[in-house]
Amino acid sequence: MQARHFKQRGVMAACVVAIGAVLSFASSARAVELSQPISELYTSVSIYPPSASSMTICYGFVCRRRHVLDFSPGDRAALTKILAAGRASAAAERAAVQKAVVWFDRRVGPVIGTDKRIANADFRYFDDKHNFDCWDTTRNVTSLLLVLQDWGLLKHHVVGDPHYRGNALVLQTPHNTAVLLDRATRTEWVVDLWTRGYAQTPDVMPVDQWVKEN
Repeated sequence: MQARHFKQRGVMAACVVAIGAVLSFASSARAVELSQPISELYTSVSIYPPSASSMTICYGFVCRRRHVLDFSPGDRAALTKILAAGRASAAAERAAVQKAVVWFDRRVGPVIGTDKRIANADFRYFDDKHNFDCWDTTRNVTSLLLVLQDWGLLKHHVVGDPHYRGNALVLQTPHNTAVLLDRATRTEWVVDLWTRGYAQTPDVMPVDQWVKEN
């Protein structure tokens, strides 16, 4: 009888541990709720959205090459420090986001070979293994922003839906970008890495201005 009692206690304890492990995993690896346009960034190339612990890096043009970045405690500490400098205002936070994107570029470049990348790269440069196209940068920057948001590091902004421009009538090149939405003013700001070379500061400007550029 006593042996049966201990056996039941053992089973119950194992169940509690298992449930705790599941809840812990769900908390640490959960993905934020995504809008349809953001969700399509990932479903269109059959990759998972970012979680609190990792993200898939797309490169090679339209995510034909990919690498999973698992965020280390050191990565999180570095990004937390960068974003902490932007807490005072929305403008300061956008400047901090620019630095976070540069950090990301430097973090992954030597790992996947994109430390050799150039600005405005596309298939015409015949160097897919070292470059991002604008779809890749839109996914990667959106993913990074979602991770920062999930970690509670964005005070003045939330991640917005990606934006597209391209008007053949005025010879405007087709292009996509990640977007931040100012919580207070509801102004949309692009965070555009594709137009800059390796480790250069990404463009940050209002969407209304960005859509008029070539």
